[in-house]
Amino acid sequence: MSDEIRLAVATAEETLSRIRGPLADRGIRAEHVQVTERTLPLDGDLGSFDAGFVFPSRVMEGGVADALLDVPWVNDREAVLRSRNKAGALARLSRADVPTPESTLVSNPVGETALRAAWERFDPPVVVKPNSTTRGTGIAKATDLDSFLGIADYLDLLHEYPATGDRSYLVQEFLPDARDYRVMTVEGTYVGAVERRLPDDALEAGRWKHNVHRGAEAVGVDLPTEHRRLAEDAAAALDVDWLGVDLLVTGDRAVVSETNARPTVDAATKYESAFYDRLAALIRSRAER
Repeated sequence: MSDEIRLAVATAEETLSRIRGPLADRGIRAEHVQVTERTLPLDGDLGSFDAGFVFPSRVMEGGVADALLDVPWVNDREAVLRSRNKAGALARLSRADVPTPESTLVSNPVGETALRAAWERFDPPVVVKPNSTTRGTGIAKATDLDSFLGIADYLDLLHEYPATGDRSYLVQEFLPDARDYRVMTVEGTYVGAVERRLPDDALEAGRWKHNVHRGAEAVGVDLPTEHRRLAEDAAAALDVDWLGVDLLVTGDRAVVSETNARPTVDAATKYESAFYDRLAALIRSRAER
């Protein structure tokens, strides 16, 4: 293998454009390999690479790409699925004594009696969250039982479709006025964080989901030691080497709300100075296996 590492990246979004230059400076050539929204001959050739960045987001197409590329991934299929299953990840974190929001998994179909019992575990409002989506897609807040049952009815309709792969969702406690942080870890070590915050006018209008893809701004922050350690504990409990850890922090609590094994990379100025050195070292360690 030559000194230069060829890295297959399955998505051509913000992360690729941001990591390409810094990784090239460290002898790693990150290249897009289109896996989805195309035809893909099963005896085809996707190119010669030394490693893959993150297993593709679509599991079926990812299985084909994995077979054709035949490379070690920084985050392989198992790591991605372990994080994507929000309920499973929270259960692992809870078993490892990592603080998380109070949460209940609903696996459809369930009756109204079970839903009422789930509702009664919480002080309203509650957050209703699909178990395996990203970017805040489908997350709703229910302030009363009728609204909660209405959301559940809508999810029932979606889950009746025979091809629906995931027929589960989470009911979680709502933490008002929580600060929302995305913490990046590499091989279990803190390498930086951003605070995601909606503009003041959006907050005054009652919006509460601090997702960048919904208009929030990500600002680099210097987290205190206890919050850094919380993210590192989460990465260790899930055993995922390249992980974004979402923290919700209120006056008296800090919890891991979810994790992302396909985290979007922000501007390097928002992370620790060793961010790309650590990421490059992780990629090289995979390629050299």
